[in-house]
Amino acid sequence: MSTQDQYGTRRSHPRIPRPRTLRLVATAGAVALTFSAGLATPLNPAPQRAEAAGGKKVLTVAVAQSVDSLSPFLAVRLVSTSILRLTYEYLTDYDPGDAHPVPGLATKWAPSADKLTWTYTIRSDAKWSDGQKVTAQDAAWTFNKMMTDQAAATANGSFVGNFRKVTAPSPTKLVVELKKPQATMTALDVPIVPEHVWKNVSDLSKFNNDKSFPIVGDGPFVLTDYKADSYVRLKANKDFWRGAPKFDELVFKYYKDQDAAVAALRKGEVSFVAGQPALTPAQATSLKGQKDIKVNDAPGRRFYALATNPGARAKNGRKFGDGDPSLLDQRVRNALFMAVDRKTLIDKVFQGHAVEGQGYIPPRFSTYFWKPSASQTLSYDPTKAGQLLDQAGYKKNADGKRVGKDGKPLHYRVLCHATDPNDKAVGQYLKEWWAGLGIGMTLDCLDNVTDPWLAGKYDLAFDGWSVNPDPDFVLSIHTCAALPATPKDTGATDNFICDKTYDELYAKQLAEYDSAKRADIVQQMESRLYDLGYMNVMAYPNAVEAYRTDQIQSIETMPRAAGNIYGQDGYWSWWSAVPADSDSSSGGSSTGVIVGVVAGVVVLAGAGFLFARRRGATADDRE
Repeated sequence: MSTQDQYGTRRSHPRIPRPRTLRLVATAGAVALTFSAGLATPLNPAPQRAEAAGGKKVLTVAVAQSVDSLSPFLAVRLVSTSILRLTYEYLTDYDPGDAHPVPGLATKWAPSADKLTWTYTIRSDAKWSDGQKVTAQDAAWTFNKMMTDQAAATANGSFVGNFRKVTAPSPTKLVVELKKPQATMTALDVPIVPEHVWKNVSDLSKFNNDKSFPIVGDGPFVLTDYKADSYVRLKANKDFWRGAPKFDELVFKYYKDQDAAVAALRKGEVSFVAGQPALTPAQATSLKGQKDIKVNDAPGRRFYALATNPGARAKNGRKFGDGDPSLLDQRVRNALFMAVDRKTLIDKVFQGHAVEGQGYIPPRFSTYFWKPSASQTLSYDPTKAGQLLDQAGYKKNADGKRVGKDGKPLHYRVLCHATDPNDKAVGQYLKEWWAGLGIGMTLDCLDNVTDPWLAGKYDLAFDGWSVNPDPDFVLSIHTCAALPATPKDTGATDNFICDKTYDELYAKQLAEYDSAKRADIVQQMESRLYDLGYMNVMAYPNAVEAYRTDQIQSIETMPRAAGNIYGQDGYWSWWSAVPADSDSSSGGSSTGVIVGVVAGVVVLAGAGFLFARRRGATADDRE
């Protein structure tokens, strides 16, 4: 969605756009390349190999999301955090096979007996792209900045909300003292930045890290150029400690029209199409069987939901926005969801490239996956939905419309991504089904859903996040602590949900080191979310993407068995990618795995591991 979070002690700060990691912000664009050497223009035929001028190997990715920020302290959109994941290392990475923690910037880590002090050994062989050594002090400065500057905590503040003190006794030793045990200490998805560069930034709330290039980093790629709503260009970091990528350059290119991106893939103008966030069934079908094109169709890490405005409010108690007050009645929320035929959506909209939605976390993550009991399930039942509306006092008038005590008919606005065909298709079904209940609906499809969402000016909205192997982040965005400090501020909240019972469970799971006990608490949280009815999961879409085999010989999926390529919990795909017709033994990265088309559900066992929590993320994901 890393997928971000931002809570803890805060001061008031100007509202920073907070688009969603998998879906809330999959609007108006993604990143694009214009007139890059070797890429197709009317006067420059499309290359059939990933080569640019000078014989460079260039991997071009067509994406459908615009960058919100290149600052790791502010970025929350999936495209932005995916790029930053290539630019800055984290303390730990996540194995592409089963997502267990593996060394990143830290080579090893250990807690004290009481689990309140964690000591990390920082590798001595890493250096920043400007030649300076990476040290534990860079990590300490990053965490301390997030602990003391509310702007620095915008994206990832939840990771440090429980930190008491962070120090660097030596260049290779980092010590984190906690207020209470924290189960995510091997899953701190925080980009570590170079202190010698970032200490000169006076106002992190306004600094987007997009004016001076190349950007100093220590990841597998160095960000060398960027043009808003156009492109992001990166070059291979030949000094990356894990080994240099095999592609010389990586370009994220923006296509607002997904059909145009698919056409560009056919022509060889791009190497890979990520979709928005996935290819439509029609697009995937049109590409299957095409010469030199491989379609990857695997169980995804996203959920696709219908979010209900619970009444936007801030931590200071101030309410704002204009959500329909009838939706505060749980019977109304449940009635709306019971009128949604999820099986029809899977069959007709996703055409089988998704699994019917149940709990909050997708079945790919078996440790935390939860589904309601038979008595708890809000099954498709329009008759019962109508009865619930009657009980809530919204009965039909002579015209067949549901009206309240004020005589006004129920009519809801559903916030929709104008560029997402799934939103539009599902919206038409909702309009038809809710009309059968006597409820009117307006599908409010916008290029930019961020502004009305942050302002609380919607009734319902299409929502979704990329879930991490450790789900802490996507759980945290529904806590009271994630609300904005004031109506003018930005919080990490997804949908303004604030529930005492849910918050108590969240704190309990965060402090639980026993994996089985923690999973049980997380499932209790999912049950509570389900019963509240403000976040109704309709589907778990597959990751449907495609690439050219005459440009990419092989590429790592995550998980290796039937995983996704774009939006991974790490940099494995782009770091491992091998150019076609290249000597796969050269360079530093692994050769990766040829992608297979798999229709089943991947099970990731979590026992014994404290997994990575990453987006949306979050994600459209922030997806």
